[in-house]
Amino acid sequence: MNYVPRLREKYENEIRPSLQKAIGCKSVMRVPKITKICLNQGLGAATADKKLIDTGIQEMTLIAGQKAVATKSKKDISNFKLRRNNPIGVRVTLRGDRMYEFLDRLIAVAVPRIRDFRGINEKGFDGRGNYTMGISEQIIFPEIDIDKISKLNGMDITFVTTAFNDEECLMLLKEFGFPFKNQKKAE
Repeated sequence: MNYVPRLREKYENEIRPSLQKAIGCKSVMRVPKITKICLNQGLGAATADKKLIDTGIQEMTLIAGQKAVATKSKKDISNFKLRRNNPIGVRVTLRGDRMYEFLDRLIAVAVPRIRDFRGINEKGFDGRGNYTMGISEQIIFPEIDIDKISKLNGMDITFVTTAFNDEECLMLLKEFGFPFKNQKKAE
């Protein structure tokens, strides 16, 4: 028996049919879906301390469940003491079952652990059906041991979808269970 992530099964059995009705698609292939999740962590202080990149790679690998890679600078910037090809960040791109597993852990475990959480901001859409959210501390993920943290780092999480506009992407993410802020309009 093959293992199927819980959210993949939920998408295929519940979310896809309800979105097809809501959007009014004739074809099932037109219904938006999440294609990949990109995690990115900028470590600008790594120009002075090279160990930050190694710890960043270890933490991001723990969080994502997939090996992280260092991002390198593309040009020299003397004001930041930055040389070309110096590592300045860490990134991971998740697809398939690992993507659904990460999404499940993010929604069910990590997001509720955010300090003073009142909902995810709805302003992270890019106009093309993708959504980016920022996290200020990596300690919201249960895989990270707080005692072994030397520095708190934030990260950006980008959800790349096949939606044509922001409204379809918002509907898709709400169906997955994203706790967006309730913006009440003044009457």
